[in-house]
Amino acid sequence: MGGRPPLLLLDVDGVLNPFAADVCPEGYREYAFFPEEEPVRLCEDHGRWLATLAGRFELVWATGWEDQANVFVAPVLNLPPLPVVRFPPAPFDPAEKVPAIKALSGDRPAVWVDDAHTPEARDWARSRSVPTLLVTTDPSRGLTRDMIEGLLAWQASL
Repeated sequence: MGGRPPLLLLDVDGVLNPFAADVCPEGYREYAFFPEEEPVRLCEDHGRWLATLAGRFELVWATGWEDQANVFVAPVLNLPPLPVVRFPPAPFDPAEKVPAIKALSGDRPAVWVDDAHTPEARDWARSRSVPTLLVTTDPSRGLTRDMIEGLLAWQASL
């Protein structure tokens, strides 16, 4: 595949932070980044997995965290600062992510990993003329090794 690598658009909550789990999952640690809010659960394995993906994709934060993902999440996962998709001010409806994702993606192949893909997101993905993959995570489990293997296989098929 020539040219720029495909985009890998990453949400945080429900993808890297399995906020819906009843207890902190094995392999995760809790971080009190925001006083008076639930702790954020992160797994250092995700950093290694994402570093592997960074050799094949351009990683981009696609999260309401925006720049805070680089301040809090990236250092824990040993990731460099990543580009950020700009969304409407929080709180916003998940469907409101689509226009910003569409604008940033342009005509590049893209994978969007999120726990809340909406019908609008699915319509956007189906309407694109370039390879596009939506990976929907379970917010109680987040990103899994099987998903990483699937992303690597998808990229290799381009």
